[in-house]
Amino acid sequence: MIIGGRTKLYGIVGHPVSHSLSPVMHNAAFQGIGMDAVYLSFPAPDITAAVSGIRGLGVQGASVTIPHKESVMALLDSIAPVAQKIGAVNTIVRTGDLLKGFNTDWQGAISALEKRISLEGRKVILLGAGGSARAIGFGLQEKAAECMLASRTESRGRILADELGCPWIPLTDTEKIQGDILINATSVGMVPTIDNSPVPDFVLPRFQVVMDIVYAPMKTHLLTAAENA
Repeated sequence: MIIGGRTKLYGIVGHPVSHSLSPVMHNAAFQGIGMDAVYLSFPAPDITAAVSGIRGLGVQGASVTIPHKESVMALLDSIAPVAQKIGAVNTIVRTGDLLKGFNTDWQGAISALEKRISLEGRKVILLGAGGSARAIGFGLQEKAAECMLASRTESRGRILADELGCPWIPLTDTEKIQGDILINATSVGMVPTIDNSPVPDFVLPRFQVVMDIVYAPMKTHLLTAAENA
């Protein structure tokens, strides 16, 4: 890869980002289409400083990951309507000197689910209350699924559950859950705590489909246990 004065700069912003496969995927795509661009990891404990860096360095676009999908919104010049409704941004696009936030998380998750199961009327247990859970919850609403939210933090969980119009339970109460689909939208099970799972293994046979948004490792404890259930 040759980086020159005309190379367009893209990247992923979050904390942590060392596990992310986004640079590998995007740089392979850039090379494949002959685009003079590079995609880098930007570890960013401070999202305000990170957005200032995006502006100052002329970054053309960025992915946003945990824990900044919600807090980044106030730092951008505009927000796409769907992202505004969701309350989370996972993609920043530069147009001239302006930065606009979008959300594509919900489309990716819903598309993956619909390859395995229809969503209308399905009972879904959604784990998490962050930006990813917000996006997936929005998508489940759009598809008329019946959702129940479970999270570690009660205050955030109840706020999101109210916005989605669904019940909330503590993540510690998931021994009692059952339904058609289980979705982990938390970071539980991500490197380095790969032996952790957000729910006990014995609940997994109660579900037809289990989804985990964690991809480092590619097969989490949750997914391995679900396959063996």
